[in-house]
Amino acid sequence: MKHFRAYTPSRRNMTVSSFDEITKKTPEKSLLTTKKEKAGRNSYGRITVRHQGGGNRQKYRIIDFKRKKDDITATVIGIEYDPNRSANIALIQYEDGEKAYILAPVGLKDGDKVVSGEKADIKPGNCMPIANIPVGTLIHNIELNPGQGGKMVRAAGQSAQLMAKEDKYAHVRLPSGEMRLVMTKCRASIGTIGNNDHENVKLGKAGRKRNMGIRPSVRGSVMNPVDHPHGGGEGRAPVGHAGPLTPWGKPALGYKTRKKNKQSDKFIVKRRK
Repeated sequence: MKHFRAYTPSRRNMTVSSFDEITKKTPEKSLLTTKKEKAGRNSYGRITVRHQGGGNRQKYRIIDFKRKKDDITATVIGIEYDPNRSANIALIQYEDGEKAYILAPVGLKDGDKVVSGEKADIKPGNCMPIANIPVGTLIHNIELNPGQGGKMVRAAGQSAQLMAKEDKYAHVRLPSGEMRLVMTKCRASIGTIGNNDHENVKLGKAGRKRNMGIRPSVRGSVMNPVDHPHGGGEGRAPVGHAGPLTPWGKPALGYKTRKKNKQSDKFIVKRRK
């Protein structure tokens, strides 16, 4: 992490990543695509997600979450920053000249070789079916359905652990503590995702939040009763309900929002709590 001398109040607590892992500053143009700004609005122009809008213009980096190019060795060209995710990404080039982006795990550096397929070694960055991964290995970018592409464990500093394998299912412990069944045909990448210090970043000032496209949020307790269930009253008034509520009157804390009888419930061996 990089700290600053406190020459302004906002600089006093501000920290930024040192970007030590970054080795390539300009993105690969062939793997960029436009990213439309929606500012939290739906197709009718109505705000459906509050507190979004503005921010710096960004291009989307096309990440290869499927890793379907089997048994072809690829060389890491550089580690890059990605504005669309907390993890860093690695640009790789296959032997046939094709380039792709993958999530950069801890320990992956320029010049390293990565490969996907059943015969791949247990090395950071390699991808293979869970059936070929030894029990106890740390993994990331895990598929939920075979061939779908990685869906779970894709954030900076995160990893899941392969706990057991039986029949066609494997027991995987996710970063939340949840124990989940995943088909052994599903693919996963080896290692822990890099950029571990991301969780320690302190923004320090409101402007950095605006640069990220996040607009200010106003407390319900300072609104009028017509605008929020917490609003109204003389001076600083309590919530006035059994617990805090959303602007639409739904419980905000301790209220389970997961659907009952959800199809994937049968794959959860142990809840995160």
